[in-house]
Amino acid sequence: MRRHRREGRRGRGITRRGFLRTAAAAALSGPWLVAASTLGRAQVPAASQRIAVGIIGVGGRGTAHLQALVSESQVVAVADPQLPRRVAAKDFVERHYAEAAAQATFRGCAAYNDFRELLARRDIDAVSICTPDHWHAALAVAAAASGKDVLCEKPLSVTLTEGRAVCEAVTRYGRVFQHGTQRRSEREFAVACELVRNGRIGRLHTVRVSSEPSHANPNEPPAPAPAGFDYDLWLGPAPWAPYSPRRCVTPWWYFIADYTIGFVAGQGVHFTDIAQWGLGADDTGPVEVEGGGQIPHDGLCDTATQWHVEMTFANGVRLIYDDDRAFPMGVIFEGTEGKVRALCGGVSTEPQTLRSTVIGPGEVCLQRPRWHIADFIHCVKTREPTAAPVEAAHRATSLCHLAHIAILTGRRLKWDPAREQFLGDAEANRYLARAMRPPWHL
Repeated sequence: MRRHRREGRRGRGITRRGFLRTAAAAALSGPWLVAASTLGRAQVPAASQRIAVGIIGVGGRGTAHLQALVSESQVVAVADPQLPRRVAAKDFVERHYAEAAAQATFRGCAAYNDFRELLARRDIDAVSICTPDHWHAALAVAAAASGKDVLCEKPLSVTLTEGRAVCEAVTRYGRVFQHGTQRRSEREFAVACELVRNGRIGRLHTVRVSSEPSHANPNEPPAPAPAGFDYDLWLGPAPWAPYSPRRCVTPWWYFIADYTIGFVAGQGVHFTDIAQWGLGADDTGPVEVEGGGQIPHDGLCDTATQWHVEMTFANGVRLIYDDDRAFPMGVIFEGTEGKVRALCGGVSTEPQTLRSTVIGPGEVCLQRPRWHIADFIHCVKTREPTAAPVEAAHRATSLCHLAHIAILTGRRLKWDPAREQFLGDAEANRYLARAMRPPWHL
């Protein structure tokens, strides 16, 4: 099996070893903090005046968010069903804010097993959701309904219907939302999309997307859940299954269909997102999709290990989505007068002179002045749109869902991007939603 590449900050992320590393146990609860939303904010706010944030899920990506958010905001609560993780996170926060605590401007970080206790707190302005994928939509809807702004890891959902529910909740409750597709905050990917959107490669006709695929893994026998792990809460809305060690750790849960649709979305959404951005199609989708792939039929993991999917948009542009046997992860835009390659290793163009093109006044400019998590906190304060708003998140994730459904059905499907339904195909439409295990619901 090829070495697993886990996405992290600027693509150089947390390893499996880092994901699992936690500290020794400590006290679990902490007192409340005065709400940041009730305080005035200076240009460089004091610790007590920063946005108050809670983090749900403090494993690998949650740790990365935590390390950024302690500086960009004030982390006042964490929630995770695994005791060692939440204790380690609490300890990290309180060490970071030791000086503020001594000055009585920070009153501690609470650590919860159950995220509902965190969401019930009125002094928390925003939440970061860094759980496995099957929790993303339910938590985002619940957070928005509780009056919190939302920073949600990718992909947005495990079904297309869930993603639309998040869009509706964010709009209904007037919340700021940032998706974990951080490539939109990277200059190189913004430049690539600017070249395409401003016609530097002529008429765009083909977009190629590549992602690392899922991996297979043998079955493993059931085992007792570790002490301090609320396994039932970890499962949440997913079907019940007996605990086994790899089921609940990165990278393996990423490849189990009960919790995800695999790296078709888990990695691929980074690049379907850039494809949509370059297309200028953040509020729509293709009208036709066709493809196939290979899915393991035995073993712990059951999401696509190979695929080739082709989508067609109403304007005739073709999007071809492959696993990374085609080319390294990223996006290639092909036009009548040139190409732009936006890969993890950087951006290149044909002809090379396109790379030095200057985007002028009045043209489409996509570059952001700040990094992704800082952008979210800025937008919480100003109520400006984020780099990766909820509709764009949903449409990028939807491309992954459409690819996944094409792999499952193996036939050409007609898609209505406005109604978000397949035309004349009841079987395909059944894949647009899945039941949640009671009592969980959207």
